[in-house]
Amino acid sequence: MQERHSDRKKYFDEQAVITEKYLMPYLSDVISITENSRILEIGCGEGGNLIPLVDMGCEVVGVDIGKKRIENANLFFSDHKNASRTKFICSDIYDCGDELGKFDLIFLRDVIEHIPNQAKFMAFVKRFLKEDAIIFFAFPPWMNPFGGHQQVCRSKWMSKFIYAHLLPRFMYRGFMKMAKEPKDRIENLMEVRDTGISIERFRRIVRREKYSIAKHTYYLVNPSYQIKFGYKPRKVLIPFRNIPWLRNFYTMAYYIALRPGKI
Repeated sequence: MQERHSDRKKYFDEQAVITEKYLMPYLSDVISITENSRILEIGCGEGGNLIPLVDMGCEVVGVDIGKKRIENANLFFSDHKNASRTKFICSDIYDCGDELGKFDLIFLRDVIEHIPNQAKFMAFVKRFLKEDAIIFFAFPPWMNPFGGHQQVCRSKWMSKFIYAHLLPRFMYRGFMKMAKEPKDRIENLMEVRDTGISIERFRRIVRREKYSIAKHTYYLVNPSYQIKFGYKPRKVLIPFRNIPWLRNFYTMAYYIALRPGKI
């Protein structure tokens, strides 16, 4: 387990840098973000991704099912000059109704792979999008070396066990037990194994729900790795990004910005 996984303030600060350095420039091609923009992050954690947007004066809403994370978000933003422009809600997104309103931008970073029944989610979330809005996803295709999120394991060897999540369920669980991982972490990682999503399945859902792709990118080196490990982002080379199924094994992050179709 890396320090950022236990030190939530450190993780919060890193998320802010990633948004400012990579996410906002990436989205600038498809949406103009101003102080009048309404922005929703689903699975916001402590809200670090939202800091650069709050700095701009945007109205932001963060939704997360983790009570402690929402408490931390309110604490971390309490002395921000634009704190009045923030709202953090501890809730399942499915329990949020029309009172949430509509947004110019919705984004989920490393979240969609944790959501069961992604097709249901993609149909549901449309109600929160303005007509000309963007919804952005960044996620690790689940067949990549760490698509199972095993890097959060406490055991040093288990946290570096690439492709471990592709093993049969009983073997994957057995290795985590052998590594003496806590029961709740094992169950969480088994859940990620069950809800992980491939690029192809995600794209099928996008087509079925009539979203249009505004922009998408396959990363061999995840942009967030520059902040975490000092590695410069690298895109998957053109011939390799166009190989269905196989590209999931070496694409470390898939970025995709969508526009909604008819609701």
